[in-house]
Amino acid sequence: MAQVGCDIREYYGISNNVGVVVSQYFTVHPSHPQQRLIHRAAEIINSGGLVVYPTDTTYALGCHIGDKTALDRIRLIRRLDKNHQFTLTGRNLSDLSTYARIDNSNYRTLKHFTPGPFTFLLPATREVPNRLVHPKRKTIGLRIPDHAIALSLLEAMQGPLMTTSMRLPNASVPLSEPEEIREQLEALVDVIIDGGSCGVVPTTVVDLTATVPEIIRQGLGVLA
Repeated sequence: MAQVGCDIREYYGISNNVGVVVSQYFTVHPSHPQQRLIHRAAEIINSGGLVVYPTDTTYALGCHIGDKTALDRIRLIRRLDKNHQFTLTGRNLSDLSTYARIDNSNYRTLKHFTPGPFTFLLPATREVPNRLVHPKRKTIGLRIPDHAIALSLLEAMQGPLMTTSMRLPNASVPLSEPEEIREQLEALVDVIIDGGSCGVVPTTVVDLTATVPEIIRQGLGVLA
């Protein structure tokens, strides 16, 4: 891992003094999540916290959709520029339909391929905060993961998460081991949900804004 091979706190300019606040760390069963821990994580997120949580592809970094300060922290951690395409992760299409314009054809595509390892790009509605919309294309990514922990967390939040993959600056792949995530990020995020090892292959990104679906990034999902 290139740049992040150094101490992550030094890289981000965070003091190593004893007084540094560390994140909450919850070990959660991957198929039968403990609801007490899930609800506590949701409370932290809804109060402005950042969460690292497992999905059916990689670990993800997320925050409440309406929290600008939390989003700015994600931009700093990931070193994201203004053109980064953000994704809203939800429990189901009903959760996400408020935030994107979905015609009948695209609805059938989404219905067929979700939940699963895909991110779909669609025109954003006015319900999406401007800071989450791609500044040129005016799109938003939509994602419904096929993972018990992620879906339980979304259920507890009663709304979508603003999400990006847990790939640190200059790293070629996302962090996949919970203990490594804890070592690197415990001073940067508010809650880490340990659901066991995840993969390093991201979602397949599909652009649904044109007449024919276009694969922007080939990842784990197969569009067939």
